[in-house]
Amino acid sequence: MPRHARVFQRCLHALIIALPVLAGGVVPARAQATRYPVTVENCGQQVTFEKAPQRVVAIGQTQTEILYALGLGDRVVGTAVWFSPVAKRFEAVNAKVKRLADNDPSFEAVVAQEPDLVTAMFEWHVGPNGIVGKRDQFAKVKVPAYVSPTDCVGKDNSGGGDGIRTQTFTMELVYRNIREFGQIFDVAERADALIAELRAREAKAVAAVAGNAARDIPVTVWFSSKDVKGDAFLAGKNGVPAYILAKLGARNIIMTNEEWPLVGWESVAAANPAVIVVVKMDRRRFPADDIDLKLNFLKTDAVASKLDAVRNNRIVVMDVGATRAGLDTVDGIEALAKGIESFGLSK
Repeated sequence: MPRHARVFQRCLHALIIALPVLAGGVVPARAQATRYPVTVENCGQQVTFEKAPQRVVAIGQTQTEILYALGLGDRVVGTAVWFSPVAKRFEAVNAKVKRLADNDPSFEAVVAQEPDLVTAMFEWHVGPNGIVGKRDQFAKVKVPAYVSPTDCVGKDNSGGGDGIRTQTFTMELVYRNIREFGQIFDVAERADALIAELRAREAKAVAAVAGNAARDIPVTVWFSSKDVKGDAFLAGKNGVPAYILAKLGARNIIMTNEEWPLVGWESVAAANPAVIVVVKMDRRRFPADDIDLKLNFLKTDAVASKLDAVRNNRIVVMDVGATRAGLDTVDGIEALAKGIESFGLSK
């Protein structure tokens, strides 16, 4: 190679290395390998791992999909609590994983998989009032338990059920979950890359609607109902849907701290939302989990059918994944933004 070509090549290489700094960025530090034993503070408990877990039972779809996204699908020996089909990009790995239950697995079914880690999406599955098992039950069989920070940081689950959020949810809790999995499984670089990808997606979604944000438009998010004609589980003021609404400048009509409070349709009528978000899911715990039954109720119920949102057909169908604290939360921002814009409500 001619001398001038070698000089040019060296200069080009130096410029590429310097680009992040020249652009005002910082060259990311290389993630540190985990040194075992490692202890993680989780939901007020100290959880110690002597080595990276090899056999994991994931009780909750978000936890399962985070593990898949980190390339840890071969470590998952059982899953449960599914609201919708697995994301398409995870179909192949998920097909090889045993599903213990669509909803709540038994303690016996979980420990039968001989896990060295049980991770849960909700503290009401694994926690002080855990209906699958309490932490001390798993401790007795020497199985560490990890619950997503999204369900216990800034949240009071002492009363059981969906709990009460004392602080507003943010995606930082999801990123903490991912980062701690990176530490526990010694895949910190993968965790950092996944967090960077999600941050970029979220920023892009918000930027796309920044100029069209519908300021103060009243919105409610209907998850389900124990009885289709009964009170509705609507999104509280501090949960994942509220985070989505706040990102778009919309106003949640529900101002209670409960995660999914039961609200009568007369109360909804008094607030008269401009938009109703209806959650679509495959789960069938309650009759109103069925999206078609929800939509039919809105059109035929004496009270609900009179709402401005229903009369003007301002209804957004949102996949359940977008309402959970996980990888798909940003999808909810995109779905609601498109709906608001299509209704001519954006300003």
